[in-house]
Amino acid sequence: METDTRTPRRTYVQEMEYIERVSPCEFRVKIGFVPNMRVPGSFYVNQALEGLMLEELEQHCQRADTGGFLPAVKQLANVAALPGIVQKSIALPDVHSGYGFAIGNVAAFDMSNPEAIVSPGGVGFDINCGVRLIRTNLTYKDVEDVKEVLAQSLFDHIPVGVGSQGIIPTTPEALEAALEMGMDWSLREGYAWAEDKEHCEEYGRMLTANPNKVSARAKKRGLPQMGTLGAGNHYAEIQVVDEIFDQAAANKMGIGQIGQVCIMIHSGSRGFGHQVATDALASMERAMALQGIHTNDRQLACARINSQEGQDYLEAMACAANYAWVNRSSMTFLTRQAFAKQFKRTPDDLDMHVVYDVSHNIAKIEEHMVDGVQKRLLVHRKGSTRAFPPHHPLIPVDYQFIGQPVLIGGSMGTCSYVLTGTEKGMSETFGSTCHGAGRARSRNNARNKLNYTQVLDDLKQKGIAIRVASPKLVMEEAPDSYKDVTAVVDTCQMAGISKKTVKLRPIAVVKG
Repeated sequence: METDTRTPRRTYVQEMEYIERVSPCEFRVKIGFVPNMRVPGSFYVNQALEGLMLEELEQHCQRADTGGFLPAVKQLANVAALPGIVQKSIALPDVHSGYGFAIGNVAAFDMSNPEAIVSPGGVGFDINCGVRLIRTNLTYKDVEDVKEVLAQSLFDHIPVGVGSQGIIPTTPEALEAALEMGMDWSLREGYAWAEDKEHCEEYGRMLTANPNKVSARAKKRGLPQMGTLGAGNHYAEIQVVDEIFDQAAANKMGIGQIGQVCIMIHSGSRGFGHQVATDALASMERAMALQGIHTNDRQLACARINSQEGQDYLEAMACAANYAWVNRSSMTFLTRQAFAKQFKRTPDDLDMHVVYDVSHNIAKIEEHMVDGVQKRLLVHRKGSTRAFPPHHPLIPVDYQFIGQPVLIGGSMGTCSYVLTGTEKGMSETFGSTCHGAGRARSRNNARNKLNYTQVLDDLKQKGIAIRVASPKLVMEEAPDSYKDVTAVVDTCQMAGISKKTVKLRPIAVVKG
């Protein structure tokens, strides 16, 4: 049920009375900014990004209509009004408006509080959209003359684009097993290496997955799409190590050489995850009325964590997360095949190991300190990345001394970064950091303002080989549509919530 929050609209100056700077790169949103806030809000921006965040609020104050998404800072505050939230509602530097929760929003809910909720809007429609980085022992000199051929080979091996269908055979029985087993299914079927699992969040499998909680429609949508990249902001990029900020950490990850070739895969749970989210939103809207839950925004449909609807969603969400890990594993298999074919060496000889695999859209039960007390929390990360510090028990043994690797994909044709988690991030942001560049223009605005041929020409002039299934969708993903990823990453570094390790630049891009 939605709370009636119709109050006289405040001016921008009045709104800004509720927002205060607490450090050079952090602002606090005070209780009272929107009705019923239980905790304050907090957003991280540096000087370069601050204007975008506050301009959006100013334009909202000046607009007479109320259509479209609310400004990200309003969405952040509405999340702070949800039952069971602890400490604060957090927005990271790549934040932008989304469905219900802003993209780049982190919020944690106390599992011991019977009122605490789970919200599909806090995970997103592309459940476990994430990024995987695969290293090689090749250097730029090895691929310079064949990058066009390699880009074409990846494009041929990995099915891309809207509605693309997988080439890895999947029966309904195999899909059921993959939903339950995640990467264990990929391993069993020969599409993954045992070591891949070690370098993956949750070891590539959420044990709470229950395929019986997934609708027949979701399974029907997921069946043909296993091992596909999809469209939108998803991509497979061949990249080279361009700059190293922490040599010891880079060496540990096996990417400690300038010019070293890596492959970054960014994809999620495709139509399957979208359907799981759509189904859950419908059931939760009904549950809110029954459970007497009130929110400031109807897009924040939710249910008590311990209710039937809450548990059903978490079990179905875990299936979608497992689907996404299997999807990225299948594309890793296809990428290894493409490189092996081109260089006439086995993937093992090419040292094509997974550096790490991170999730961007997910809700997980984790242990965190809240006001000096250890609590079991359901942490929603939407458009944000887990970034656990050194010595955390949930990160791989070989990364214990450096912290969890965090993969930050740039926008199309711009640099990407590898970061590591920090203790400060653990205490301030529930062990979370940014996930990418973050939108500066809406998809519609980008389509209207940018020319796709110009975008493709710009990439070619930078020496980047590109293969695109849907050229007209390219404007939506052009660098001009996004914030500067370096400004985003620098803000996280300045705030101390993650630490820069390596900068990667693209030499070939494959997009849907």
